[in-house]
Amino acid sequence: MAEERAFEMAFPPHGEKRLFPGVVAATAAVVRWRCEQLKALPRLGQKVATPVIDAMFSRDEPRTGPSGTLAWSVDIDNPATGENFTLTLKEVTLPSPEGGTVTRPCAVGFSGNYPRAMDGLARILSLDMRVVDPAWIGMKLRKLLNYAEPLGHFMAFVPGLPHGERRQQVWPSTVAYLARLIIHRYAMLGVLDEQGFPLRDMGVLESPKAGGSAITPALQAGSVCPECGNPTVIHKDGCDFCTACGYVGQCG
Repeated sequence: MAEERAFEMAFPPHGEKRLFPGVVAATAAVVRWRCEQLKALPRLGQKVATPVIDAMFSRDEPRTGPSGTLAWSVDIDNPATGENFTLTLKEVTLPSPEGGTVTRPCAVGFSGNYPRAMDGLARILSLDMRVVDPAWIGMKLRKLLNYAEPLGHFMAFVPGLPHGERRQQVWPSTVAYLARLIIHRYAMLGVLDEQGFPLRDMGVLESPKAGGSAITPALQAGSVCPECGNPTVIHKDGCDFCTACGYVGQCG
C-alpha cells in the first residue's frame, strides 16, 4: 500500500480542479457528492434509524484510569512494501451474558512505518469492535483476508498453530495479514474461533456457519497476474485464474 500523495483532480459535476491530500480523501469526496446528489444523506435534524450504532457497547473509545488497561501487540514486517510497524489492540473487560466477565478488543492502532491511509482502516475497525455482537467484527475481518495489493504479497508466520509448530505462508497484503492476526487475538480471548466466527450466538447479528470456510486465503504460486500483480495465476478449469484476486484470463 503506497503512501498517500497530494494531487489535483477534476471534480464533478463541472470538472473544476480540486486539490486532495490523497486518493482516500478524493474517493470520500466523490462518494459524498454522489450521496448528496441522490439525497441519500440525512438532512440536519432528521431522525434516522441507526441499528449498528445502537448495538455498540461504547460509541467512543473507552478511556483508561490511572491503572491503565489490557493491550495486545504484534510486529508486522512486509519487505515487499517497506512497511514495518506494530499492531496494538486496546482491550476492555465487560460483563458476560453468561455471567462473569469477558475481555474484548475495543480499539486498534498502528505505530511505526505504515501508510497513513491505514489510520482510516484502524478507525473503522475500532468502531466495529465496539458492536456488542462479535459476529459483526468477525464478518468485517473475514472479508479482509482476501484483500490483495499489487506486488504487496509477502511471507509471514501463520498465527494460531498448535504449540511448538511454526509455519510460514504467502499473504496477499499487509491488510490481509493484520486481519488474520486480529482474528487470532479474538480466538485467544475465546470470543471468535480461528476462522473468525463467533463462539456464542448472541442473536443480534445472523452470521453464517464456519462450514468449509478456510482459515487463510488459498493462494497458489503461479505466473504474475495482470490485474493485481501477484504471482498467483494458475490454470483452472481450462482458464487462467488468479488465486489472489479472482481474475480470469485466457481460456483454452
